[in-house]
Amino acid sequence: MPVLIGAGIALLLIVLLLSTVNNPDPAWSPYWKLRPLIVVPLAGATGGFFYYLMKPMRSKTGWQKIAAFALCLIVYVFGLWIGTILGLDGTLWD
Repeated sequence: MPVLIGAGIALLLIVLLLSTVNNPDPAWSPYWKLRPLIVVPLAGATGGFFYYLMKPMRSKTGWQKIAAFALCLIVYVFGLWIGTILGLDGTLWD
């Protein structure tokens, strides 16, 4: 379930970003939106999988639980950032 949630959040964010493009560069392929719509949700799913793998650490108490949540958030945001760069490379990220 965390994998689907991570991918869903990433898909929502990239759809919102892509919907702001009114006049794409004519040099881009007509299917230029396809790559970010695939790569970014995969990056989000990877972040969700990391969250799933950290379940034993998140079930502890005290500072370990807080550290596990913080690490999961950092990994998810970093993954989304890298996924967005890879997905938009050559188009909006130029």
